[in-house]
Amino acid sequence: QVQLVESGGGLVQSGGSLRLSCAASGFTFSSSTMSWYRQAPGKERELVATISVGGTTNYAESVKGRFTISRDNAKNTVYLQMNSLKPEDTAVYYCKASRLWYTYWGQGTQVTVSS
Repeated sequence: QVQLVESGGGLVQSGGSLRLSCAASGFTFSSSTMSWYRQAPGKERELVATISVGGTTNYAESVKGRFTISRDNAKNTVYLQMNSLKPEDTAVYYCKASRLWYTYWGQGTQVTVSS
């Protein structure tokens, strides 16, 4: 059974930090591209960051220099370190695992940044 379980969301003041985690099971984590997406109320889901099997990372322009994606294949976990948070970062954050023949999503974790 495939599972992606996000954690670490919450309420934080503007300028603060949060670290999201996504624990994976039921598939070959180390062979999967891992990504973080977010969806704010009334908006479409957008890509935040991606980390490849080899560790190459890519970020949305809006989070470059503030967010860092990383992975620990030994723990089957991907992380999103979020610093200098802004109110516009408020959203539900989702973890995604993908390969050519599958895409799996987590249930999401709420991040709220107060001004």
